[in-house]
Amino acid sequence: QRKSKAAFGSVGRRIPYRILHVISQDGESLGNMHRAEALRLMDQNGLKLVLLHENVEPPVYRLMTGQQIHEEQLKRAEKKKASPKPGMCTKELSFSSAIAKNDLETKTKQIAQWIEKRHHVKVTIRQAK
Repeated sequence: QRKSKAAFGSVGRRIPYRILHVISQDGESLGNMHRAEALRLMDQNGLKLVLLHENVEPPVYRLMTGQQIHEEQLKRAEKKKASPKPGMCTKELSFSSAIAKNDLETKTKQIAQWIEKRHHVKVTIRQAK
């Protein structure tokens, strides 16, 4: 069973709003227009309407080509990968360069346990005076 994941609210003809703010594929504002007029414009140019901002009045839609939609989805996926996951925990460990052998072994075991638990580990080594 395939799940379709859209990076955008809606793409195409299903538009629940009567009045929309439309942006051209070049990024120029075409102003507020009725849904039917936006659909007519979409059909004339062979483009798709993509919801950009839903929480504003009127909602903002942009006319895009299939290639532009694909590129935008790739950009959003990259951003999502780059941002840290909310459940991800970062552990930080700091010790001196003059640490005793036993202490160093203990701390390396601790680091190994954190890595097994899939935590991000940051190690800082301070220079001894």
